[in-house]
Amino acid sequence: MHIKLFTILIASVAVALSSFVSIKADNNPGKPLVKNNFKTSYAPTTWTVDKAHSNVKFTVTHMVVSEVGGTFKVFDGTMEHTKPDYSDAKISFSVDVASINTDNERRDGHLKSDDFFNAEKFPQMKFVSTSFTPEGDNKYKLAGNLTIRDVTKPVSFDVTYGGSVTDKGAVKSGFKAKTTINRFDYNLKWSTATEAGGLVVSKNVDVIVNLELKKS
Repeated sequence: MHIKLFTILIASVAVALSSFVSIKADNNPGKPLVKNNFKTSYAPTTWTVDKAHSNVKFTVTHMVVSEVGGTFKVFDGTMEHTKPDYSDAKISFSVDVASINTDNERRDGHLKSDDFFNAEKFPQMKFVSTSFTPEGDNKYKLAGNLTIRDVTKPVSFDVTYGGSVTDKGAVKSGFKAKTTINRFDYNLKWSTATEAGGLVVSKNVDVIVNLELKKS
């Protein structure tokens, strides 16, 4: 009987000591208690452009009083990220300059010339992101480097995330990106003035990119 009581007493002391050691470890910032040996991680995800449901548009003021718009018909891009909120996304995008279309062949030819893009010598515009920062309410700030002709400059887009959907087994996400650039910064140098002194073609160009991305 005494041996049994002694055994129970020893077991109780062992449990108490174990709890005490655990508490001390938890309260010691120098030696945190490791509760598991795994880290939260996410698999890399790659998205490609669904070109049939995407577009690249621009508008520019003409003769000071009106706007003329156009599109680029050939473009491509990818987005890669690991975090579910896209905050670590890496985005690259390219546009074929010769695919410009303003519904006027003469004007398109002028835009492809050395007065503007010089499509023969510089066939692509390219964008490579440096950050994609969430701003709340499905808004993001996309920063990166834009190359037009032989000039590369930092640019920032305001981006709206439209959401994600599964269609016939394919996961798709929508984004709308907007920015304004000064074409003179990229040597799109044509600068004929009106009789009143304003530019026939404004220096500021509004760019809108609507993208539907498909998860690879």
